[in-house]
This record gives sequence, C-alpha cells and structure tokens, in this order.
Amino acid sequence: MGMLKLKVCGMRLAANIATVAELQPDYLGFIFYEKSPRLISDVSAELIKYIPSEIKAVGVFVNEDLEKVKDKVNLLKLKAVQLHGGESPEYCEALKSEFTFLEVIKAFGIDEDFDFSVLEPYLKVADFFLFDTKTKTYGGAGKMFNWSVLDRYTYTKPYFLSGGIDLEHTSALKEINDERLYSLDINSRFEIEPGLKDAEKIKEFIKEMNK
Repeated sequence: MGMLKLKVCGMRLAANIATVAELQPDYLGFIFYEKSPRLISDVSAELIKYIPSEIKAVGVFVNEDLEKVKDKVNLLKLKAVQLHGGESPEYCEALKSEFTFLEVIKAFGIDEDFDFSVLEPYLKVADFFLFDTKTKTYGGAGKMFNWSVLDRYTYTKPYFLSGGIDLEHTSALKEINDERLYSLDINSRFEIEPGLKDAEKIKEFIKEMNK
C-alpha cells in the first residue's frame, strides 16, 4: 500500500479473520455495535488476541457504555478503538488517559453540509479522525461521499478515509494529494456477505494500490 495504511473493517468469522490477516493489513476492525449485521460474536472475538502483533486490532463502538469499552480493550488486547457515535471529547480523553498505548479514532459521518468546526474539541483527544459517509446506520452502507468536501478540512490531524471504497476507486485514491490521509478503510464493498470478506478482492486492491 506504499505510504498509505489499510484497515479492513467488519471482520466477524474466525476462518475469514485468519485468511485476511495473512494479507497483512495494518488494521483489522471488529464491530461491537449490537445493531450491526457485522457484529462479532464473543466466540470469534476471542481470536482477536491471536492476531499477529504487527496488525492493530480495532474495536468499533457506537455510543457504548465507557466501562464496557474499557473491558473490551483489556479482555481482547485491542490496540485501537473507533468511536462511531456521538461520543464526547471527555469520553475520548477518558480512554486515552487510562490506556496510553491505545489509538483513539473518532469517526464522523460526512455529507455536503458537514461543519468541520465540530472536530475542534477532539483535536487533543483523538489520534485520528475517520471520515465516513453520513448514514442512519453508522457506516457499513457501502456508499461514498463526495471527497471534494474534504477540501474544507483545515486541521492537521491525520484521518482514515471510509465509505463505499471499492476496487474501481484505486486510480482516484492514488490521485488524492493529502499528506493527512493516513489510512484507507474498506468494508462492505469487499464482502461476499455481511462480515465475510472476499480475500482475493482485497489482495487485488492491495496490488493495485501498490502499483
């Protein structure tokens, strides 16, 4: 992937987790949001501890009780959390202060009218932002937003780009000239069914991005 990192999100099934881990993405995302079709079971979640150490396991949460998030970080040895709801800066800060090693990724749903000034209170408490397409389902909808909206993003904080990224977008992605773009986040467009990733398609995406 060159300088860009890759996060594969919405991993759910044990064998599939192992297969995708072999492709060595930088991050693997596991969704702990009860309403998601990609909700990982407690049984599969136990495997997170055995992911190769160079891959960062990310727990994805939506307005979850803070203590429950802390428990998951401890239990599953998560290296990052992605907060996809309306979590406050204080919520982020509580995680950062308790787990100094933990990367906090604060996600925001983006549309044409998004006001980037709402990010300001999070600048000191989030390691990264994640920009996803604004939906009612907190991501995973497989829809892109208009990337040109990011021209209005004036902060220096690095970010993950998410929302409907597909194999056909590799050329456009490589044309993005923004040193703040830290990682691509792929999910539903690389699935056979919700939570089951197409490893061959991901492999092809990595190959194309590295050309």
